[in-house]
Amino acid sequence: MNKGINNIRNRFPILDQQVNNRPLVYLDNAATTQKPDTVIRAVSRYYETTNSNVHRGVHTLSQNATQAFENSRKAIQHYINAAHGHEIIFTRGTTESINLVAFSFGERYVNAGDEILITGMEHHSNIVPWQMLAERKSAILKVLPVTPAGELRMDKLDSLITNKTRILAVTHVSNALGTINPVREIIQKAHARDVPVLIDGAQAMPHLKVDVQDLDADFYCFSAHKMYGPTGIGALYGKEKYLEEMPPWQGGGEMIQEVSFQKTTYNQLPYKFEAGTPHMGGVAGLEAAISFLASQEEPLFQQTERELLQYATRRLEAIPGLVIYGRAQNKSPVISFLIKDIHPFDAGTILNQLGIAVRTGHHCTQPLMKTLGIPGTLRASFAIYNTKEEIDQLAAGIEQAKKMLL
Repeated sequence: MNKGINNIRNRFPILDQQVNNRPLVYLDNAATTQKPDTVIRAVSRYYETTNSNVHRGVHTLSQNATQAFENSRKAIQHYINAAHGHEIIFTRGTTESINLVAFSFGERYVNAGDEILITGMEHHSNIVPWQMLAERKSAILKVLPVTPAGELRMDKLDSLITNKTRILAVTHVSNALGTINPVREIIQKAHARDVPVLIDGAQAMPHLKVDVQDLDADFYCFSAHKMYGPTGIGALYGKEKYLEEMPPWQGGGEMIQEVSFQKTTYNQLPYKFEAGTPHMGGVAGLEAAISFLASQEEPLFQQTERELLQYATRRLEAIPGLVIYGRAQNKSPVISFLIKDIHPFDAGTILNQLGIAVRTGHHCTQPLMKTLGIPGTLRASFAIYNTKEEIDQLAAGIEQAKKMLL
């Protein structure tokens, strides 16, 4: 293990423990990443020193909390290069962000007979909200297919975008296969037909430097817990021109300007979409996670993850009977695989006994698994704190599982 990675690992307290009397090998980062000491301290410090409800309070704690809350919004704006701070909406995470757009954009722009375009590799969170919208508005849901290698059929995109297409929703990075999709090209093709694009960025934010203006994304959604931050907090970036026209999707405190029993007028952006008391501690943790990511040397960060993926691919390919699913040319550090006739759950259980944490199942991508003709996979997903030694332990664990189960 090189000194730089060791220094990073030392910032993640949870990694210094044993599971089943074995050193923890945590390879489930696509489900949630672990948290560095600075994120943990930021959340704790908020509750120890600042805790108060934000906005409208005249007392010191409330003013301090409000200042910290809005500073976090500015940090996100800067990190993803949004044009305005009010284009950043705090949500519980990617799922809520997509649901917000599916409801509010749908209410404003989608009518009977209109079309919504998604892809065949989407997480359920980027399928079900659009299905619900289609049912609610009698719209039509269309799907861009996926190749056997796990790449989008870009040759089919132009024909699927029609004058009835109202929005296109696509994942930046596949959570199940690791495929990095050509979202800039997708956005360009959609915008040529005046179709706005929503990007599910949950799996991209921990691995790629995202610039929403460079991508020209209309909506970009992400979760803190996938990018070394706390659970239960995330954000929606939306272009001002759409957010201004979209109606609120939840009613309550903060999102109002004036309430009477006859009529309610709504607050300005971003508060129009932030009903109720927000997750202030989570917002503090999200800002700390962004600071952690911003402090990493980007070329070295991405090179380290690329080397982990390449090394893991070579090690697993050398195991007889192991099949890797997802062979895209451009991938994030995720490997989905099956081992001969062994059920993923059984293999995952054996690996857990060896202290190795991987994910098993369909990864909330049942339509994709059906396309691939499999019920699910084992998935090893890597982060900046993982090592080649841990990959060796994974390979050895797979060999032991084969001996026990075949």
